[in-house]
Amino acid sequence: VRFYQLFDNDDRLVGGFYFDLFARSGKRGGAWMSGFQSRYSHNEQGYEQLPVCFMVGNFTPALSGKPSLLTHNEVLTLFHEFGHGLHHLLTQVSVGDVAGVNGVEWDAVELPSQFMENWAWDSEGIALISSHVDTGEPLPKDKLDALLGAKNFQSGMQTLRQVEFALFDLLIHAHTPALDYDGILATLNEVRADIAITQTPDYNRFANGFSHIFAGGYAAGYYSYKWAELLSADAFSKFEEDGIFNATTGKAFRETILSVGGSFPAKTNFENFRGRSASIEALLRHSGFAQNDESNMDQEA
Repeated sequence: VRFYQLFDNDDRLVGGFYFDLFARSGKRGGAWMSGFQSRYSHNEQGYEQLPVCFMVGNFTPALSGKPSLLTHNEVLTLFHEFGHGLHHLLTQVSVGDVAGVNGVEWDAVELPSQFMENWAWDSEGIALISSHVDTGEPLPKDKLDALLGAKNFQSGMQTLRQVEFALFDLLIHAHTPALDYDGILATLNEVRADIAITQTPDYNRFANGFSHIFAGGYAAGYYSYKWAELLSADAFSKFEEDGIFNATTGKAFRETILSVGGSFPAKTNFENFRGRSASIEALLRHSGFAQNDESNMDQEA
């Protein structure tokens, strides 16, 4: 585990960050960001607490004199969780319940994390973090094109699947009193008849095991997966317009979204950054459904 301190341009301490990235015996699987302590201040006592977080992964450690070699999916995971970490660390809110990721609406808390993944797909971003382990050669364009092509293979079917799950989740939670078992299955069948391309066997009982809405905290909120993806794509399109390393745009994203936590509605924060309501256009383009010749991201189209 490595510990880092983050300082701003004026050498003021912003917070602390623990990296626990590599797999080891007995360690819980998966990857996540966890807040160790939130930003907090108590003016009367003159007390200030800075944010500290953990970022945990299970990547393959360095072996046989070679550095740790990450798959592209692991790089995406690293960027994703780091986005959560930035959200936690860069908050300027000193009320713990709405500082960082705290108090942010469920359908927007994944915005910074999914947003960060874009730098691992963009040719300009990936050129800075990738090279051949032996020769130092940058990732060839045809390899990046292949990654983008695989990313969007059957993305239409994947989108329909998410819409199907989200509508089913919303509809069964919209009933008062709650539906009985037959009513739940009938609702799922109605959604599938409206959304699905391929027919599902009659014996299928997906609803019985939809653990996201029972044990995962997503009840009536499964739609947030796709909604956060829309927000992140639209936010990144601003960087596509201005340059993905444009410092002014980055500062605006920090000030309007990362630094305010849950102190304002997420819709307000997003519109303050983008200057308008959210648009679906960037999501369609990033998913390969539309093409824009001016973007670096349309290679997947």
